[in-house]
Amino acid sequence: MKTIYKGDDRYEKIKEQMDLLSITDVTTERQVLNGTIVWRMPFKGRGNTNIEYGSFSTGYVRNQGNQCHSNWQCNKRVEGEPQYFKLPNGDYRKYVGKVCKMIPIEIDRLEYMMKYVIKNEFIKRASYDSITRVEHINSMQATESYYKDKLKYAQENAEFHEKRATEYMNKFANVAPDGTKEVVLIIDGHKYKVI
Repeated sequence: MKTIYKGDDRYEKIKEQMDLLSITDVTTERQVLNGTIVWRMPFKGRGNTNIEYGSFSTGYVRNQGNQCHSNWQCNKRVEGEPQYFKLPNGDYRKYVGKVCKMIPIEIDRLEYMMKYVIKNEFIKRASYDSITRVEHINSMQATESYYKDKLKYAQENAEFHEKRATEYMNKFANVAPDGTKEVVLIIDGHKYKVI
């Protein structure tokens, strides 16, 4: 661990939570100089690399971009200061957009990051995994039922065709062109008509 969290109860509590969840501090020396702390989650994201979150001295808490193409801010969004734009006719239009709420104090960023990570990574991942397992079991049962139905249909179809073939053979196989029944003997694979 690069940063020593001693003396402040809140730092100790965060450190204890991270240890329990196997979240590790992977902050580089350069990041320490910039006021950044980076934490690595114990599971992998889409790119088969471990998910990381960073706390920045600028007030941002960010995903470090190893789940998708770029970093994104995890900070809450709030209404920003109104902006006024002049229209071609001389009127002004007021616009209020959403901006990230900065968290200037490091311990507050770490506490926010822990809440965010627990809610959005651990809890959602656990519920997603359990839903996925349930869906998988249901799909396996549905697939098994589907193939049982298909097999039953195929067996019924085969029995029907066997029955039809037997009826056909009984009805038409031993009838001579003049309509009289004839007897056929098969010896060594050769058919002989008995007159």
